[in-house]
Amino acid sequence: MGGVVKRTTFQLILIKPTHYDDDGYPITWLRSHIPSNTLAALYGLGDDCRRRQVLGPDVDIVIKPFDETNTRVRADRIMRDIERSGDRALICLVGVQSNQFPRATDLARQFIKGGFSVAMGGFHAAGCLSMLPVIPPEIQAAMDMGVSIYAGEAEESRLDEVLRDAWNGTLKSLYNYMDDLPGIEAAPTPHLPPAALARNEGRKSSFDLGRGCPFQCSFCTIINVQGRKSRFRTPDDLEAIVRENYKQGITSFFITDDNMARNKHWEAFFDRLIELRENEGICVSLIIQVDTQCHRIPNFIHKARWAGVYRVFIGLENVNPDNLLAAKKRQNKITEYRKMLQAWHTSGASTWAGYILGFPGDTRESILRDMEIIKKELPLDILELFMLTPLPGSEDHQTLWKQGVWMDPDLNKYDLHHRVVHHPKMSDAEYDQTYRDAWRTYYTPEHIETVAKRHGSIPGRNPAEPAQFMTMFKIMFEAEGIHPLEGGVVRMKYRRDRRYGMPIEPIGVFHWKLAVETVRKLKIYGRLAWQGWRIGQRVKNDPKRHEYTDLALQPVMDDDMDKLSLFAETAGGGAAVNKRRGEDLARAKIAAQQNQRLAAAE
Repeated sequence: MGGVVKRTTFQLILIKPTHYDDDGYPITWLRSHIPSNTLAALYGLGDDCRRRQVLGPDVDIVIKPFDETNTRVRADRIMRDIERSGDRALICLVGVQSNQFPRATDLARQFIKGGFSVAMGGFHAAGCLSMLPVIPPEIQAAMDMGVSIYAGEAEESRLDEVLRDAWNGTLKSLYNYMDDLPGIEAAPTPHLPPAALARNEGRKSSFDLGRGCPFQCSFCTIINVQGRKSRFRTPDDLEAIVRENYKQGITSFFITDDNMARNKHWEAFFDRLIELRENEGICVSLIIQVDTQCHRIPNFIHKARWAGVYRVFIGLENVNPDNLLAAKKRQNKITEYRKMLQAWHTSGASTWAGYILGFPGDTRESILRDMEIIKKELPLDILELFMLTPLPGSEDHQTLWKQGVWMDPDLNKYDLHHRVVHHPKMSDAEYDQTYRDAWRTYYTPEHIETVAKRHGSIPGRNPAEPAQFMTMFKIMFEAEGIHPLEGGVVRMKYRRDRRYGMPIEPIGVFHWKLAVETVRKLKIYGRLAWQGWRIGQRVKNDPKRHEYTDLALQPVMDDDMDKLSLFAETAGGGAAVNKRRGEDLARAKIAAQQNQRLAAAE
């Protein structure tokens, strides 16, 4: 009789870390709003390694994903579980952004102390290694501690190498693939197990259909981490992703492409989703990101809506052309903003726009003035405000680093919600206060009602929906003190999870503070939720709501550029108008000449 082959198990622990709040506690929720694309992609790649038996036919790979935005990560329990089973393991801290690096390092410290192998990847490591001539001290310190740093993407079997090295006990201190980004066509399907997806509010998942961006925005890290050359999945890849998730009851997705409108396969993607909807009843709901020129692409908005797009995130960034030019955001034309937003509004999609404060030309007065212009003249729903931040991996960060300009050394603050540099025209206190006031200026009860009325004017739309989302944003900002995009359902806070180096509070003190904080938050939650509900119901029950109109909804006219504050009062607005008119005149001349040639030929 032949001997029985003994099977062993290798645990691949995938942890997407969160970051700390201002008191040093991880920001974790009972349910999180935004699913992690990196976690889904790495889980899919790990699952592919398991199926291909990359560690040999007698080694079972078990993958355990943790998203710390919705799951408490207990390093001690994870280590005990591995030790009890007698397995080998690799702890991977994945998708680590700059603001998450301190938390990721603190988790790594616990695992390394326990004798486990740890690898860390994500935008911070990749961005720093792609843009700086030296390894930054925090990354070097992590490597010295025993963390293996991974820079780049893990497709094309690159994860195989890391797993084999971990299995053999030969992990390298650095895996740098930044000069050789992989293709993603026919790559393993991004997905997560049902238990992990259940912790996302609304049972959403996420995936990408393309990586890289051709633009040159100086504040952006994507072009330096994912490259300037775009890489794409195929319609067959998309269908596989949708079907894999559909089997688990997941039909709502956030497509994380930085700009879906510049994905050369966008129409084929939408057509495939439309086919699944019409022929098999597989209907999906999508959130996509687009640029401000997408409305000029024939059929883009129409097919997006037909395919299931219900919300679009738009990189508006600013309404001042001078600021856009300074940030190399040349593709944004304020003369197109109204047409673009009205096109999405008329289609029935909800519009969410990113908006950056703190450009060198900004002042407190100009920022608050621009908030009023946006509220009055642009049919925009959610405005997501961010502080201009020199993120490691961006051209802005590289420039300031070379010049030796002060940047806050605490990476935890690099969340676009904290000031990390000095502003040339505003004091630190004025800049901080202006940022807070800009949020409060946009999210007033009056403007929430205006946005609800704009939606209510369209037959079939529920005006209570934008009122609900705007109220949620206001609650996160006012009650939780965090950026609304980091929000979730029911904040969880644990006494012993405090940031390394900060004191662990006595149990009585901690829970007393937590109780007081909870009461304060509940008052804000209750007051604002009641306010938002009343606004939504008032507009919804207005018998004349379909008759509502305002300046933002008025059809775009040629003389708008002579009348609207968007063009007359913003920095560079007049020059943008003159440039647009010059371009229109040039196109008209070309068209006239073409018509003359055609007439002569006849």
